[in-house]
Amino acid sequence: MKEFIQTEAKAETAVLVALVTKTQNERKTAEYLDELEFLAETAGAVTVKRFTQRADGPNSVTYVGRGKLEEIRRYIVEEEEAEREVGMVIFDDELSAKQLRNIEKALQVKILDRTSLILDIFAMRAQTANAKTQVELAQYRYMLPRLQRLWTHLERQGGGSGGGGGKGSVGLRGPGETQLEMDRRIILNRMALLKQRLADIERQKSTQRKNRGRLIRVALVGYTNVGKSTLINLLAKSDVFAENKLFATLDTTVRKVIIGNLPFLLADTVGFIRKLPTDLVESFKSTLDEVREADLLVHVVDVSHPDFEEQVQVVDQTLMELGCAEKPQLLVFNKMDAYRWTEKEADDLTPATRENVSLDQLMHTWMARGDKDCIFISARERTNVDELKQLLYKRVRELHVQKYPYNDFLFDQYDEEGNVE
Repeated sequence: MKEFIQTEAKAETAVLVALVTKTQNERKTAEYLDELEFLAETAGAVTVKRFTQRADGPNSVTYVGRGKLEEIRRYIVEEEEAEREVGMVIFDDELSAKQLRNIEKALQVKILDRTSLILDIFAMRAQTANAKTQVELAQYRYMLPRLQRLWTHLERQGGGSGGGGGKGSVGLRGPGETQLEMDRRIILNRMALLKQRLADIERQKSTQRKNRGRLIRVALVGYTNVGKSTLINLLAKSDVFAENKLFATLDTTVRKVIIGNLPFLLADTVGFIRKLPTDLVESFKSTLDEVREADLLVHVVDVSHPDFEEQVQVVDQTLMELGCAEKPQLLVFNKMDAYRWTEKEADDLTPATRENVSLDQLMHTWMARGDKDCIFISARERTNVDELKQLLYKRVRELHVQKYPYNDFLFDQYDEEGNVE
């Protein structure tokens, strides 16, 4: 019953589809498709074509209009005739069961939406029993309202009272409906079992957190692929898996870090993303408890990304949904070595854009906001890493003294940078 991509030795080819709407212009749609292509690549698929359509919103029946759907179908047929088979079509928004059924019927290939693609990547990345259980629960949450389309091949077998068996027959109850109810019951029972398993795991994790002693907890948060794992490797001198792919790290990793005389716990959490499926947020509550229980959040941002400001908003919104928006935060702009900008020519009278802002101007803009500490670094080049450690020491020390005031004497012989006075 699963409909998620299984990565094979030979990469599947994919076609991407998105809408240009009043709230999402062409530039924004192109950026979202870039991210969707990166997701497809992470899942093991190669994108061969993109389709976009201007519309007020998604068509309730086929997401795109009939003409655009026919254009996509012709492209798929032409590719098959050229012996270049299109393996799947991926839509940038979540599709309803009705949309999925109608699109599959028209295109005759595997249809995925953004949510199912992210779920597949999570399934590929899950390593521990905890992560695997959370992913499986999220998959079932996604699958449950879409079960009906899996049994459309049984629709014609349905008989009914009166012998008509047509769409309007009263009391129509064919084997397709019976099988649907059986599958729904099986999935609901499995979900109940998975929830119980997660509750047991959470009790174990809660006990582990209580046994960590009097240490301040710091959690790295941020959009996916901003360099959180690289940063924790640098600060904790550990070997957390880091890769230039989305959701390279799925399981929460906690390491003990010591700066100067001050030990604290540093957690690397799963990256957030635009349109993060609510099923995933719900299923990964136990993983995100590291964020909820943290004393300090270190929000890591990829400053080289052209749309980093929206990524900051996505993370802030997710933190708000988790009830963590009011926690103390440190804003860390990473990858400053990869930042690129173009200076406007003197006779260019067009309005300046984000691409015309120098890194120095950007740094002064964000650092002047004053609502939270802010620092620019390059974890790969180790630029400003010592300054980051000093800032972390200062913030963690303040929190430690507030939380454990009777331990203040431990820091008397050290300055705010962790150096012996």
